Amino acid sequence: MPKFDVSKTDLERLVGKTFTVEEWEDLFLYAKCELDDVWEENGKIYFKADSKDTNRPDLWSAEGIARQIRFALGLEKGLPKYEVERSNVTVYVDEKLKEIRPYGVYAIVEGLSLDEEALKQMINLQEKVALTFGRRRREVAIGIFDFDKVKPPIYYRAAEKTEKFVPLGFEEELTLEEILEKHEKGKEYGHLIRNKPYYPLLVDSEGKVLSMPPVINSEITGRVTTETKNVFVDVTGWDLKKIMLALNVVVTALAERGGRIKSVKVVYSDFEVETPDLMPKVFEAELGPAMDYIRELSGLKLSDEEIKELLERMMYSVEFKDGKVRISYPAFRDDIMHLRDILEDVLIAYGYNEIEPEEPKLAVQGRGDRFVEFEDAVRELMVGFGLQEVMTFNLTNREAQYGRMNVPLGEDYSNHPPAELVEIENPISPKWSALRAWLLPSLLDFLSQNTHEEYPQRLFEVGKATLIDEDRETKTVSESKLAVVLAQPRVTFTDAKEILESLMRHLGFKYELEETEHPSFIPGRVGKIILEGEVIGIIGEIHPEVLEKWGVEMPVAAFELFLRPLYSDPYL
Repeated sequence: MPKFDVSKTDLERLVGKTFTVEEWEDLFLYAKCELDDVWEENGKIYFKADSKDTNRPDLWSAEGIARQIRFALGLEKGLPKYEVERSNVTVYVDEKLKEIRPYGVYAIVEGLSLDEEALKQMINLQEKVALTFGRRRREVAIGIFDFDKVKPPIYYRAAEKTEKFVPLGFEEELTLEEILEKHEKGKEYGHLIRNKPYYPLLVDSEGKVLSMPPVINSEITGRVTTETKNVFVDVTGWDLKKIMLALNVVVTALAERGGRIKSVKVVYSDFEVETPDLMPKVFEAELGPAMDYIRELSGLKLSDEEIKELLERMMYSVEFKDGKVRISYPAFRDDIMHLRDILEDVLIAYGYNEIEPEEPKLAVQGRGDRFVEFEDAVRELMVGFGLQEVMTFNLTNREAQYGRMNVPLGEDYSNHPPAELVEIENPISPKWSALRAWLLPSLLDFLSQNTHEEYPQRLFEVGKATLIDEDRETKTVSESKLAVVLAQPRVTFTDAKEILESLMRHLGFKYELEETEHPSFIPGRVGKIILEGEVIGIIGEIHPEVLEKWGVEMPVAAFELFLRPLYSDPYL
């Protein structure tokens, strides 16, 4: 979870009120944070804020925390208001960047008055959003520049690796290739672009370099100080919707410092967009059922108007009309997927400490679920075999599950994968548009993001796969599976089989392997895992075409199997 330092004085300046340290401990809860530490430095009190929500990057800075607290205390209510004025600035995006780092969104914030604390918070927010929300700059990288040193229009283009500029913190020019080799940030993030034919570069109309996303800013334009009054904000990545959200988070935080937001026109080869877009987002539901849902799950006897008032203290606008409730929320949030997300904010505004606890009237004795204990036992075995556990997302997309695995949709490979995928009707992002049907694509994705780390990489995951089951009420079933990948030089089928053999021996099962064909694996080096006549898994060496699609250069052997057939009670 993100942790960051904030000054008590700075927070109180942004809120508009002063509080004791003890009062701040409770106030932080409104912003889904905990007060992790308190100390004094140069006569000032500082807090270590520990954010408990990885889906709320708007709360990862003093500006976001203070804004949330102002509304929670009723100093403001409804939606926060930000005016966006159109500028005459245009950014042109090079079509060659489509397979390199395709999207960029931009904004201008003028009239800033930055002291040292404000500058620290700006840098902190920029880094935290890119590190956590942006997955170490892979999906989101942010640059903030002194706009007075930039001459529009601006160009986000593909550059030759021999081009030069002075990177932040250096005095001499380096080629783009040299920056990846010599600069600290180049060494840390260079793997994100190193194997691309060109490198991304952001330049102005005079050819001055602003940055090489997602690696480093320019020393000339990328050094923002307390003297800086006007800034240009750049966010790049692979998902337009995600980088738009990150831009909204940054510019609204700067607006809390008195900045005036101006939009920028971004021109792509096939469309144009004006950014930022701060239009509120909307969640709509049937009025009666929605309010009843909130009352039932919260256990609170609240009227519709009381619920509305609580939501207005959490930066919502609520409208009752024609039997429906229309709930608007700020453009810097993207975490509202269900009414239960709104219910959480109702409870935060009401105050968890104000809810009277009730002791459940149950004459039962609790214990751990036996199958979960079995899963934990499997994890311990895998660690004992020298593997490292990873946990990846259940949400994925069709391309990752089938396209990159060389598997044609519609063909069943003994549920590795099945013929059909459980897809989401209204996904927030195309990248997260389905529930995974097997785990190996997730592990290959993990390998693709860690090609800069040392080998061998011996990984496993015990996780859920979601399959279609027409006999169930939900038409789906969630199955527990084990997947293993071994990425190292000269890895073979035998290496994966040794781990499978050890697992089966420890669990007390005899199994068979039967040669098969599978497009994700090398022909002749793939087999079905069979237990008591039933196919429970697949094992083999991953096909080079699959590895190429994932950007994995090291050979990989792998297996995946269902865990339920291996479960017995007692199991060890």
